[in-house]
Parts: sequence; C-alpha cells; structure tokens
Amino acid sequence: MAEVSPQRPGLLNGLKNLFRAKPDWDKPTAHPDRVYNWSRAIPYWMIHAACLAVIWVGWSWPAVAVCVLLYALRVFTLTAFYHRYFSHRSFKCGRITQFIFGFIGCTAVQRGPLWWAAHHRFHHAHSDDEHDLHSPRERGVIWSHMMWFLTPESHPTNVKMIPDFNRYPEIRWLDKFDLIPPLLLAVMTYGFGALLGYMNPESGITGLQMLVWGFFISTVAVYHVTYLVNSATHLIGSRRYETKDDSRNSLIIALLTFGEGWHNNHHYYPNSTRQGFFWWEIDISYMVLRTMGLFGLVWELRPVPKRLLAPKPKTVPATATPVPIMGDAQS
Repeated sequence: MAEVSPQRPGLLNGLKNLFRAKPDWDKPTAHPDRVYNWSRAIPYWMIHAACLAVIWVGWSWPAVAVCVLLYALRVFTLTAFYHRYFSHRSFKCGRITQFIFGFIGCTAVQRGPLWWAAHHRFHHAHSDDEHDLHSPRERGVIWSHMMWFLTPESHPTNVKMIPDFNRYPEIRWLDKFDLIPPLLLAVMTYGFGALLGYMNPESGITGLQMLVWGFFISTVAVYHVTYLVNSATHLIGSRRYETKDDSRNSLIIALLTFGEGWHNNHHYYPNSTRQGFFWWEIDISYMVLRTMGLFGLVWELRPVPKRLLAPKPKTVPATATPVPIMGDAQS
C-alpha cells in the first residue's frame, strides 16, 4: 500500500484538537513532514507578541514579583514533576500531589503531563538518532528548540509510552483539557492586578499589567529556558560520561532550569532524582524535593549509585533507562 503523506489540518479540526488529544500515536518517521500545525503555531506566536504590550502597560514591582514567582513555580514543576516524576518515576508521591503539580505544569502551556512525558520517554529511547523529534544533530538548533512541537506529527499523545500514568482518570483529564489551567491562571493574574489597582489607585497597577507580566512574559521565559534542555544541552557544555547521544553539562543552564542543565549526567543515568551528581553541581529542584520529602509530600527519591561517581567512567550503564510499567501514586 502506498504511504499517505500527512494532510494539513483544517482550522476547525485544529481548534478542536487544542482541547482533545489523539488517543494513540505510532513511531514517527525518520523524516517527518515539517508542515506547521497553524492552529497551534498562531496561538503560540501570539503569546510571544502579547509580551510587547509591556510598552503600553508599563511595569511595577508587584507585577515583576509575580512574574518571577510564577516563573520559578512553573520551572520547578516542569523539571521536578513533568520530567523527574511523570517521565522517569524517580520518586513517589500521592495522587493528590501528582494532580496538583500536573495542573500547575499545564499552566506553563506545554501541554499535559501524559503528552509531555510520553514524548520525553521516546526521546530517551532515540536520543539524537533519526527518530528523535527534537535532535539538533538531526534537524538543527531552531527546530530542536521551538519548532518540533508545532507540527502535526508531534501533536498526538503516545499512550503506549506512558501506560503507568494513563490509568489515572484525573491525569487523562488534564491531558485532554490542558488549556483550562493556563486560561484560569491568565484570569487570576488579571483579577489580582485589578484588585491591587482598585485598593491602591496611585500604584499604577492594572489588570492588564499583571496579565502581561504574570502570565505572558513569565510564560515565554519558562518556554525558552526549558527549551534550552532540548537544544543547547546537546550542543554546548562538558561531557563527563560517554553516552550514545550528544548530551552535555552546563552550569548556566542548570541555574536557569533549576538543575536540568546537568544533562549528560541525566542521560548517563536517568533514574536518579538528582541530576547534579556531585555536591558542587547545583540542583535546585532536587533541593526542593528533599524539603518536600521532610513533610511527606514525596518519598523514595532515587539516589545516584556510588558506582557512577568514579572520575571517568567510559561506558553507558547496562541498565540505562528502565521505566516501570505500573504507577506508584497512592491516595
């Protein structure tokens, strides 16, 4: 049978797909059709364009503070929960905790936890080979940084890659309605700014100012900082370990992403909760998770095996990236 090339999605179908992910997804081809899914690309670029409204709304210390706070909260959630929990199951938590942080992760407008984690698990299985959807080696730095997820090929959720968390109806709901959390956050930031402006008219704070800083600018900052892990950490930095891919360690990216910059460490042994393997490798997400563990919110954080801390190991571990099948979350 002849192979059928993907069609350009119609606008109405594309808008419907904003709220409904496809239930299944097969292995991508080596050379995907790089046609934009415009129903997703246009809103994505509009979020960037909205940041220019800062020229008219101005700034205030409360607006900047909310921007930084929401940046930190969402970067931590993406790195600690979307990545280390949903993608790699490197620690355990209860269902309430996993839903709360899954919800917060959705506010970063990077899709739901099932979609995000399924793509990431596939990335580890095919890192920097022809099937990797965001390899700078295969398709260039701009593609790996922010183009790959705007194509029809990247849209569906590969539930075969994440059966453990797909069994939770509340997580499936988040994946299906992933735009509800960011819309709520946008409304909340606008309302908070309007309230502050009403209480103190002389402050100059407005709902629009808080929306621009607290939602749009903060979201775009989260976008491009987290994208650096796909692009820059496969191009710049040092390589302590020999791996099959081009993963590298970068202190600067680690500071911006709260620990994700230790990418070569992570690709060498993805099962560890801690990605900064040594004491001098700052890993803010791991520090926060350790603190959460003191209150019983998370537990069984997987350590870095001592055998991996030799000065110059030369081979990839035999058990590089096992992913358990069944979930551990408890009510």
